[in-house]
Amino acid sequence: MMKKLIILLMTIILFAFPVRSFADMAEGDMIVTLGENLTEEQKTNLLNEMGAPQDVQIVTVTNQEEHQYLGKYIAKSLIGTKAISSSAITAASKGSGITVKTKNINWVTDEMYVNALITAGVKDANIYITAPVTVSGTAALTGIIKAYEISADETIPEEVKQAANQEMVETAKLGDSIGNENAAALMAKIKEEIAKNKPKNDEELRKIIEQEAKELNVTLTEEQIQRLIELFNKIKSLDIDWNQVSDQLNKAKDRISNFLKSEEGQGFLEKIKQFFIWLIDTIKAIFSS
Repeated sequence: MMKKLIILLMTIILFAFPVRSFADMAEGDMIVTLGENLTEEQKTNLLNEMGAPQDVQIVTVTNQEEHQYLGKYIAKSLIGTKAISSSAITAASKGSGITVKTKNINWVTDEMYVNALITAGVKDANIYITAPVTVSGTAALTGIIKAYEISADETIPEEVKQAANQEMVETAKLGDSIGNENAAALMAKIKEEIAKNKPKNDEELRKIIEQEAKELNVTLTEEQIQRLIELFNKIKSLDIDWNQVSDQLNKAKDRISNFLKSEEGQGFLEKIKQFFIWLIDTIKAIFSS
């Protein structure tokens, strides 16, 4: 219970306080992705919600693209027939890493997006993902990667895009059984260990997966382990800069550490502490009455 609480707290801190070079864009520049099937009113409302400037560059995401990148990994019914998920990607300062914040997204968590985007090679960006109604959020990654390619004038290989989407979906599926925070943390820790130790075969990869699951106190089924071995073998086979992967993961940890040491962070922790004191007192009062 305590481990889960710590992971949840870390996730809250990581994404509640965004930092501010996203590829070739200048710091603070924004690019927006909008689902093709949004109404004009919905588009206007989302642009206002994002705080987008009038001359913001807009990239349209189609439902066909969603099926192209997600159709192998999730049911067509979950993807749906309309593209409505949207996002705002703002260039952050060089070396700051990735932050994600979401609204109306109910299956893919903030940290799941971060993990998948790191695999895709995205770096140094603040990303806001939203929709006019509650959606699973699986399609948003398609738009963000498409926007990144346009803004950076850089083509991300097709197999890398597929791997990033598969990672996001597999993490969300894991989250259904072991909890979203545990699933996202597990994927990040496995990638960190792969970057450090570079496993040479399935046996070494299995050891990493099982060890990181044990550290998080989660139990994986044999089917889940096999799916993770398949996924990470695919990721390992790609031309991915593992130094960059490790660096982006470390940036996330550094933001948490620096925040906890700050006056603001200490105040936040004190509020958390007082909340749990109140919660325990309340529970005691209920059982004593």
